[in-house]
Amino acid sequence: MQTTSKNTFRLSVMTLAIMNVTAVVSLRGLATEAIYGPASAFYYLFAALVFLIPTAMVAAELAAMFSSKQGGVFRWVGEAFGARVGFLAIWLQWIQSTIWYPTVLTFGAVSIAFIGFNPTADAALASNRLFTLIVVLAIYWGATFISLRGLGWVGKVSKWGGIIGTIIPAALLIILGAVYIFSGGHNYMNMHESFFPDLANFDNLVLASSIFLFYAGMEMMGIHVMDVDKPKRNYPRAIIIGSLVTVIIFVLGTFSLGFIIPAKDISLTQSLLYGFDRYFAYFHIRWAGPVMAVALVFGVLAGVLTWVAGPSKGIFMVGRAGYLPPFFQRTNSRGVQRNILLVQGCIVTILSLLFVVMPSVQSFYQIMSQLTVLLYLIMYMLMFAAAITLRYKLPRMERPFRLGKGNWLMWLLGGLGFCGSLLAFVLSFIPPAQIAVGSTTVWFSVLIIGAIVVVVAPFIIYACRKPSWRSADADFAPFESDAK
Repeated sequence: MQTTSKNTFRLSVMTLAIMNVTAVVSLRGLATEAIYGPASAFYYLFAALVFLIPTAMVAAELAAMFSSKQGGVFRWVGEAFGARVGFLAIWLQWIQSTIWYPTVLTFGAVSIAFIGFNPTADAALASNRLFTLIVVLAIYWGATFISLRGLGWVGKVSKWGGIIGTIIPAALLIILGAVYIFSGGHNYMNMHESFFPDLANFDNLVLASSIFLFYAGMEMMGIHVMDVDKPKRNYPRAIIIGSLVTVIIFVLGTFSLGFIIPAKDISLTQSLLYGFDRYFAYFHIRWAGPVMAVALVFGVLAGVLTWVAGPSKGIFMVGRAGYLPPFFQRTNSRGVQRNILLVQGCIVTILSLLFVVMPSVQSFYQIMSQLTVLLYLIMYMLMFAAAITLRYKLPRMERPFRLGKGNWLMWLLGGLGFCGSLLAFVLSFIPPAQIAVGSTTVWFSVLIIGAIVVVVAPFIIYACRKPSWRSADADFAPFESDAK
């Protein structure tokens, strides 16, 4: 952390880079791709090429371009397509993260269940829906109360929680996998399988499309661009560092998990802890299992804190500019968006109660993940389209971080990102055959109705806005087109 001479809180490059990794990387996703064996590397690299790299680079240009103006993705999309569509973008970024919380916190509940020393009892507890529900709500509301303490607390907990609960476990998993293989351990991953997957198998494409969400979140740090010293230079640096570390962790971490667990035994919610337990048993350090489970809980808390502080802050600032009723603009004594955080908590609580209607924790996990993917990908398509449009709508505006001298590189990266997002969006509606999701009627109902309701809601709010909604002390800069 850094502070200026005026005691204004600032995030350093490495702190923001770690927050990027913490926000993007979730080790819970390794089990999903480990099912594919060597082909998992293809999926990761393909998604990095058509999604992560375009997202990181396009967001870097947009963030640097508007480094002196608030709004994040609302500003980026709104400058291109107007305030109504911009509000849709920031709304989707916020609401998808709200739906995402029960999913990632399910992994946190599993981690807590494995703190014990009886693997059989731990696995049974991890599958208990009531236990999972209680832990999900406890961790989420704990993260909310920390967020109410302000950005200083969020930054510190996110940084150290990310190091302890994400970066160190990921590094340890990779090291254990390498030592295990070189010491003669049995490799359960069939290395003779092709690096290139059978793309003719539609089921493979459906489940693999969820990998795009693994890389999602890099643009979310744009909301903190004004909290960094020299943002025009340091923000893009933090994005690039975070992207490189993210790809390395995902590829090598997935292989390490596949080395120790047969593909048929992989569970989406329990396999990471199970993999660590098997490694610790192999190296005769079983006592490390509970320690690792505790560390992973800190990682989950750090990830949730990063997301609670980001999108909610973004929609709060936009709301103060006259896009949300005064109720949602109220803050606590530290200036934190109190009411938005509390409303968000109520939504998370209601969503978590869906545990009682889903056939299993794993099916709930998958359907919530898919709904999150759908909503987030709509926002990404808007962002990529906006970046290309702004090259023509605001051609003379200063771009401290610019993709190429002409527009060809923006068309290439923006086009790749848009097409990749569109492909993943279409595939995300199809239930993956590899996972039991319960009733297909419930599956399609939740995804289709949920997506329609969430997308329509911001347009209704926008249509109902009133001049009195704008906060008297709002310092939200007008759009470039409005200022002319």
